[in-house]
Amino acid sequence: MAGRYFDVELDEELIKELKDTLAYMVSPVTVDLFIDDASRCETCEDAYKLVKTIADASPVRDGKKMLQLRVFSKSKPEDLEEFKRQNVERVPTVTLLGGVIRYTGTPAGEEIRGFIETIMRISEGESGLDPETKKQLASLKGSVHIETVVTPSCPYCPYAALLANMFAYESWKQNNPKVISDTVEAYENMDIAEKYGVMSVPAIALNGVMSFIGVPYEEDFINYVVAAAENRLDQLVPKTEGEASGM
Repeated sequence: MAGRYFDVELDEELIKELKDTLAYMVSPVTVDLFIDDASRCETCEDAYKLVKTIADASPVRDGKKMLQLRVFSKSKPEDLEEFKRQNVERVPTVTLLGGVIRYTGTPAGEEIRGFIETIMRISEGESGLDPETKKQLASLKGSVHIETVVTPSCPYCPYAALLANMFAYESWKQNNPKVISDTVEAYENMDIAEKYGVMSVPAIALNGVMSFIGVPYEEDFINYVVAAAENRLDQLVPKTEGEASGM
């Protein structure tokens, strides 16, 4: 049950913090939420409640919210094309940049911080990555699917997810959208966590190969991403980086 793992009710203090942070948005950002009826999706209502609260906390400029929320439902035939276009199969899923960055599951608990920081960096137009990392992302030839497995209570997970998100954002920004960043909430997607044998989080898989447990250093991460894009990930020995938290 989702309620056992995270709380989507944001108190007044946190909402104030959200408003104070989002007040500095530079450009509008669109967030897409993919859901289904409550009878078929236990956590979709909570995901909607959380993402709508965040969107409502964004400032209004020129009569429009700076954080625009679009909601697509599997129960509406007219929405199914968007599911297909963004390659969304699971609900709830939250996407940015038309699916380049996604959260498979609800970005609740500790993940709210990384989600908000991702929104802010997209709004500001700056990934914060090193120039050399940007250069390598601009020249990637093959595609890379980053899956960052997280839990809502993990304090280190937002840092891993944010790094992956910025890799995807930077490649998209440089008109070379070869990277997809997918933050996977483990409790809502136990089959994915079990597939990778995840015992602690964050855990990061690249193109289906478990590559990091913990938060990787940027210079190590770009080396692995480049290797994944060139189909030579098997030449690198997976290693533990940074901090990790038990599930």
